Amino acid sequence: MELTATPSFRLDGRRALVTGAGRGIGLAAASALADAGAHVVLASRTTREVEDAAEAIRARGQSAEALTLDVRDADAVKAAVAAREPFDILVNNAGTNRPAPFVDVKVEDFDFVFSLNVRAAYFVAQAVARRLVEAGRSGSIVNVSSQMGHVGGPNRTVYCATKHAMEGLTKAMAIELAPHAIRVNTLAPTFIETPLTRPFFENQAFREDTLKRIKLGRLGQLAELTGAIVFLASDASTLMTGTSLVVDGGWTAE
Repeated sequence: MELTATPSFRLDGRRALVTGAGRGIGLAAASALADAGAHVVLASRTTREVEDAAEAIRARGQSAEALTLDVRDADAVKAAVAAREPFDILVNNAGTNRPAPFVDVKVEDFDFVFSLNVRAAYFVAQAVARRLVEAGRSGSIVNVSSQMGHVGGPNRTVYCATKHAMEGLTKAMAIELAPHAIRVNTLAPTFIETPLTRPFFENQAFREDTLKRIKLGRLGQLAELTGAIVFLASDASTLMTGTSLVVDGGWTAE
């Protein structure tokens, strides 16, 4: 009897780029990809953070390097990616949020959140995909979205708009890049305890409302995303493209 082989989750010999890699989900993603065998380039505006993170990964005997890069600068992104060997994996993670009631949202806040969450993510993915297509190589692009790319929420009209845009962009990218064997998916987490989200949970009413909506009754932890990230990057997910892996503790189940 011939048994079906299980694809490997290992990433040995592959190159990965992670944006917003100095902390939070980006740092956790970089660590997980390196642990699975990839050479990881950690990109961020904050030089000290990514240098320390890359050094910590190398101290484990794994392969990592730091890249100081403002992903909002599309020309700098294009130049940085063009100057390197193609990346087999992209974790398009850099993002931000400036919550406010819809009627109070300022134009400058709208523009800032869109510039990072949508415009920058778009052109990072374009630069990485372009290099893969030129080299005739397959790849996996993981756009970090959110459960808020599938639902709405108070004080988050701008953030929800950017993450719904990310979901639509991912579907369209997947269709165009499929002939090149480049897969594109989103990771859509619930609220994870990170430096970005921690201040929000100091508001007790917000914390209680959030925990009520997460059916598992607790905030997510960074380690609970790493398996999903490695899965999407690896050969274990070769039939997945144009879809969203929602890791939300049950938030969107109702």
